[in-house]
Amino acid sequence: MHHSFEGPGATATRFTGLAVTGERRLSGTLTEVTLDGGRTAMVKRGDGERAVRAEAAGLRWLADTGTVRVPAVHGHDERWLVTELVPTGRPSPGAAERFGRELAALHAAGAPAFGAAPPGGPEDAYIGLAPMRNVPGSDWPGWYAEHRVLPYLRRAVDDGTIHGSQAPVIERVCERLPELAGPAEPPARLHGDLWNGNVLWGADGHAHLIDPAAHGGHRETDLAMLHLFGCPHLDRVLDAYRETAPLADGWRDRVPLHQLFPLLVHTVLFGRGYAEQALSAARAALA
Repeated sequence: MHHSFEGPGATATRFTGLAVTGERRLSGTLTEVTLDGGRTAMVKRGDGERAVRAEAAGLRWLADTGTVRVPAVHGHDERWLVTELVPTGRPSPGAAERFGRELAALHAAGAPAFGAAPPGGPEDAYIGLAPMRNVPGSDWPGWYAEHRVLPYLRRAVDDGTIHGSQAPVIERVCERLPELAGPAEPPARLHGDLWNGNVLWGADGHAHLIDPAAHGGHRETDLAMLHLFGCPHLDRVLDAYRETAPLADGWRDRVPLHQLFPLLVHTVLFGRGYAEQALSAARAALA
């Protein structure tokens, strides 16, 4: 059966087996659905089969650790992803501390390699609406330069968002990565797109993570992304994280290095304002 003309309600019924009693459109792609018996689900129209599969596989891979809370996946196909709906509350200091401990445990669950995709997830995945390739590597500095910095730098230069004369400062960071990266760390299980908008503060007193770009990476990259766009009670999150899993000396100085990846992704997606931030981060990383 071809489901391409099916709406969010019918999709939710197909994956949960429950009749739909209400639908509320939240955005162009998101619909909140109330199911028979009062349970709720979130129905998301994906940007193609690969994007849906990447997100579903990422959610399951994070959930498998039993650490940070993520919405359960009810089902997905080439177009739709149906998940549990998270009732939201307010961020509190206690929830922030729990989040820090749970995030440390998530990272410690590990990954087979830097760049490892979640089981069942595609190699050609996404971070937001930008392509992101999950190519495994054993050496973090080389992998980060080749698969997380340079592809976006090249595209930004091709698009004219970063001028060719400005690219060398970022290329220099890549050349110096072995010395800038700090002590070697095992691959961590990353959420991968950990900005504030993907952290839902649940009514249950826990942070819940949505919209992952999950892959094996350096745990400081997730933390640097939380720094980049702000996060409620960030100091509490980081203190609890470090009590659970101490960070290597100099981690604060490496924040701009790890922000280079999300900033270049944003440069490709949203343009010039982020190009300036990416260049500033590169200069700070070299300082």
